[in-house]
Amino acid sequence: MAHVVLEARLVEAGLDDRVHVRSAGTGGWHVGEPMDRRAAATLRDSGHDPSRHRGQRFEADWFARTDLVLAMDGSNLQDLADLQDLAGTDEPGEPGGPAETSRLLRYRDLDPAATDGDRDVPDPYYGADDGFATVLAMVERTTDALVDALSTTLARS
Repeated sequence: MAHVVLEARLVEAGLDDRVHVRSAGTGGWHVGEPMDRRAAATLRDSGHDPSRHRGQRFEADWFARTDLVLAMDGSNLQDLADLQDLAGTDEPGEPGGPAETSRLLRYRDLDPAATDGDRDVPDPYYGADDGFATVLAMVERTTDALVDALSTTLARS
């Protein structure tokens, strides 16, 4: 969902020619498949087009050609930090290693409504359908803040 929303917001901001978005899981589940039908329906109901999205797995060599990696939750953040260590693209630091570098963040680190103890994007997959609407609202709010930050950063370069 975040991939679809972010691409749309980048087009609206005129940044789609400067920012490339890629979405992937840390596991091999659903590789090549379209997104969950409930997620797609929620996006369509909000005016987004999820039809091009296909599942893929994050590969360690992506770090070398990626400026920013955003994890949806703490578990994925740790998986990505471990993968980053294995890829040798960043030196572990104290106390949390590569996950504390500016290249690897939790998506909701940018959410103005997130609290320190609540920065995960919940996975609505095993819940009720209304969980997808809740996640979409969270993603849209966070994406707006992300695009604002990207606009500011890119204006400086």
